[in-house]
Amino acid sequence: MQDNSIIILQSHQFLKHPANVDSINALRDVLHFHEHRYYVLDEPLISDFEYDTLFNQLKEIEKNNPELITPDSPTQRVGIGLSEDFNEVKHLVPMLSLENSYDANDLKDWDRKVKEFIEADEVEYVVEPKFDGGGISIIFENNIFTRGATRGDGSVGEEITNNLKQLRSIPLSADFLKNKIRKIEIRGEVIIPNEKFKKINQQRVENNLPPFANPRNAATGGLRMKDPKEVAQRGMEAFLYHVSFCEDKNGNDALRKIITHHSQAIETIDKLGIRSSFSVLSVCKNIDEVIAKCNEWEAKRNSLDYEIDGMVVKVNSLILQEKCGYTAHHPRWAIAYKFAAKQATSTLLNIEYQVGRTGAITPVAKIEPVPLAGVTISSISLFNEDVIREKDLMIGDKVLIERSGDVIPYIVKSLADARNCSEQKIIFPAQCPSCNSTLTKPNEEAVWRCVNVNCPAQSVERIIHFVSKDAMDVKGLGEANIRKFFEMGIISDIPSIFKIDFEKISTLDGFGEKSINNLKAALEACKQQSLNKLIFGLGIRFVGEGTAKNLERTIHHLFDLKEKSVEELLQIGDVGNKVAASIFEYFHSDENLKMLNELQQIGVNMEAKIEGDSSTKKFSGLTFLFTGTLPTLSRSKAEEIAEANGGAVLGTVSKKLNYLIVGADAGSKLEKAQKISSIKIIDEAEFLKLVND
Repeated sequence: MQDNSIIILQSHQFLKHPANVDSINALRDVLHFHEHRYYVLDEPLISDFEYDTLFNQLKEIEKNNPELITPDSPTQRVGIGLSEDFNEVKHLVPMLSLENSYDANDLKDWDRKVKEFIEADEVEYVVEPKFDGGGISIIFENNIFTRGATRGDGSVGEEITNNLKQLRSIPLSADFLKNKIRKIEIRGEVIIPNEKFKKINQQRVENNLPPFANPRNAATGGLRMKDPKEVAQRGMEAFLYHVSFCEDKNGNDALRKIITHHSQAIETIDKLGIRSSFSVLSVCKNIDEVIAKCNEWEAKRNSLDYEIDGMVVKVNSLILQEKCGYTAHHPRWAIAYKFAAKQATSTLLNIEYQVGRTGAITPVAKIEPVPLAGVTISSISLFNEDVIREKDLMIGDKVLIERSGDVIPYIVKSLADARNCSEQKIIFPAQCPSCNSTLTKPNEEAVWRCVNVNCPAQSVERIIHFVSKDAMDVKGLGEANIRKFFEMGIISDIPSIFKIDFEKISTLDGFGEKSINNLKAALEACKQQSLNKLIFGLGIRFVGEGTAKNLERTIHHLFDLKEKSVEELLQIGDVGNKVAASIFEYFHSDENLKMLNELQQIGVNMEAKIEGDSSTKKFSGLTFLFTGTLPTLSRSKAEEIAEANGGAVLGTVSKKLNYLIVGADAGSKLEKAQKISSIKIIDEAEFLKLVND
């Protein structure tokens, strides 16, 4: 095998400039290398999408030049290499890969081929999630779980029976098989739910171990741990989704006789007491229904508690599956519909440092632009200096990036094996990049800060936050205009936005008479915003929207907060030690008080909205917190209902909380609330009953 850095370089060259006949051997070497990293070491250096791209290049070259196909080509087998730490076992039926598709046209093309194979006008399909974990095969004989194995190379896997017995989602016996089926081989995937994965990585960091790149790596590595007790602690779960082999009590093939359809097979698995894909399986009459179902799942993939990277579409009838047949690589009766990639690799080009409204210095990674999940990524927040150190990042590194929830990109890790000695160490600055003041790092904090309140960068960020939609909502005064006005000296701080020289900005592009009149109206309107909007807009550290609403309920005028001691602030719902100290400090700063007095003189509302006697409302004095996905209500609507009835909505679990309303996929908040006996844990139906009663 060549040097890792050379292989990585070749990988990216082939991704940018597809291989040809002359470079086919180099492409095979690249694929062999990445298969070894994926299947044996559980340390992939490229994303699945990038591997598929390289694999499809090789497949296309070999399709046009069949004389170049070699017995050891990655297209002729599923994967390579097995660890010598486990016994090898042969699968009763080969575990083949699936052909991939990436859009509706690919699915329609596959549908056309299936119809040709089976000579039919319409085909009934089954659609189910493509779980992103570690593939397994398990065997039951005479009702007893007798063998479990990894996927391995598709024909031979590693026996991991004892490890799989640690997974409570796989029963040790299955009474449903009694007197019907003597032997059955079932395929599936071992996954780690997202919340458990976060806890595993947190624990690894605390133990000075490198975090796993993703739940799949943690699951595949967990399957092959030598100590079954450690397997039990990994938090893995199994989803079973395919019956590959089935014999009746007389040793005859029971597939297509006792079990005639894939959907029936999954229902059979479900009745065994095994966690299966039955609850998330859909039977579709035609390919249009399949496409609609794939789009539906792609839209909700981020609300799931486990990772899926696509959908699997199969011909439902097992007889028609047999008619379609197989290639050496995949069954013709099934295809994987891959969602837009969530991971990709790129190069770390530089680090820029941004100054926030509270003085926090945030390093931002500038990477070589790369398309990911529908957008092109070129900048990624690194949060603080510790993240740079923990991920061992260097300028020039190849890095694995991911879009969490298809929204926030982050760097998973650096690919240290790809380094070629040209990389440069990242030196965190000692001075503020905006005002050159010396940076400080408060105790027990990971963030470096600029403490100069007159720092230009902080001033701009405070104004941007103040006029934002969730704060004072000044339409027509977006971030770009604020930065432009600040550079021109038109505005300098929050009060100055109400003193804009409109004659001066009328000379700027985009500020005609109508735009200026709209901005004037927006500034006048924002003066009458509710007090909680103003409190949030001031950007007091640790004070979010929920806390701002709770503060408003305890005062008549903004300056009442100046009269409250830290102890009095701590009595307010959702206010802890850090929040109370921050509020107290803010309202005892001469500079802040001067700015607030100026806003009051300008006419900005500083009085709490009076909505009648709140003590007469049914939820008066009660606190609520919502977690997970509620069946019918959005989070914001549920909070609005609680507040309309006099309740206060908290942001965290504490002894001040009265009710935790739990939806699907509730995480750490539920676990924390279960440890506090005074908190009542209810669901949406019980919450609505409280409202109606």
